[in-house]
Amino acid sequence: MTASDYRKDFPLLQNEDTIYIDNAATAQRPQAVLDAVKVFYETENANPLRGFYPLSLKATESCENARATVRDFIHATSKKEIIFTRNTTEGLNLVAYSYGLSHLKAGDEIAVTIMEHHSNLLPWQMVARQTGAELKFMECETDGTLTDETIQTVINEKTKLVAVAQVSNVLGCVNPIEKIVARAHEVGAVVVMDGAQSVPHMPVDVQKLDVDFMAFSGHKLMGPMGIGVLYGRKVLLEEMPPFLTGGEMIDSVTREGAVFAELPYKFEAGTVNAAGAAGLAAAIDYLNQVNFDFIQEQELALTQRAMEGLAKVPHVHVMGSEDPANHTGIISFTVEGVHPHDVSEILASDGIDVRAGHHCAQPLLTYLGVHSSTRASFMFYNTLDEVDAFVKSVASIRRRMGYEE
Repeated sequence: MTASDYRKDFPLLQNEDTIYIDNAATAQRPQAVLDAVKVFYETENANPLRGFYPLSLKATESCENARATVRDFIHATSKKEIIFTRNTTEGLNLVAYSYGLSHLKAGDEIAVTIMEHHSNLLPWQMVARQTGAELKFMECETDGTLTDETIQTVINEKTKLVAVAQVSNVLGCVNPIEKIVARAHEVGAVVVMDGAQSVPHMPVDVQKLDVDFMAFSGHKLMGPMGIGVLYGRKVLLEEMPPFLTGGEMIDSVTREGAVFAELPYKFEAGTVNAAGAAGLAAAIDYLNQVNFDFIQEQELALTQRAMEGLAKVPHVHVMGSEDPANHTGIISFTVEGVHPHDVSEILASDGIDVRAGHHCAQPLLTYLGVHSSTRASFMFYNTLDEVDAFVKSVASIRRRMGYEE
């Protein structure tokens, strides 16, 4: 199977006028995912966990089968460790509010990398403000490298929580999670990992990584929008209070209070996105069918072709490592004298979809001395021809903006 073969599975990609390379923001959906959502609403649509009639039981079974699929996909030990959320952001906020506010205090430190997406930074700023804990930053090299010295120094005996993305959504670099976890656990801290950019592109084993929490979004791995996952170590989740309260997350309620449901349901207040869960399971099944060996090989080939092409274009600067293997399909770049929004609009006029701005990682861009950038991000269904068209369009930008080349 080639990228062109897999493209046939994606209805939106049949539009030949669109070159979609904004996959770090959201991926396209294969027909199998669209069908799974459609099947749920046509044949299983009832409130899961609420009724004992056949349709509700079928909806419940669909939800729990999806939970088992996620458990196996990330190698968790139990379905009880898999909590359905709306997205990565909600999962990280759940940990911040439920674990952070109840476990941190004045004098404690929270270690984060300068590369974090705002979703894995703002919740910890909130926790620091409300508890008196202090936020400490692990600053990277210009290529995204976190040195051993930085890890050892910033994560110290005062550190109680470490928040880190496995893959930067700007630089594409893969952070040394094993080293970070080892140091964090050495000093008694827990690790919260943002897996939004890693789970769709590489095998992720939460047991091998030994992280305490990990969140990711369904829509970035070709699943529906509005469904995400928080993995949490069972012993930690059991001691945490609920994030949201209301229907379904209770065992019993009196006038005076409530007894909350067991894991994972105490963290799933209200009606869960059962159709989204079915679509997420279908997306995981599809990814497994494609297999990560092919995915990583194809995305590396695309990244290498793009970086080689951009290197030949004057006044274009790629952020991060010079090695395509350290980009995980993500290329953020600037064009001298041209605002990234203009770059994006010119590319869009050529039918090429990219992202421009600070990519919800403003502290990182400020640290690197870049106000904003343009980002192209590839998925295995992209082709070398699309990369060539992208590079050709970038090469024309300064001329089209009135610069003499």
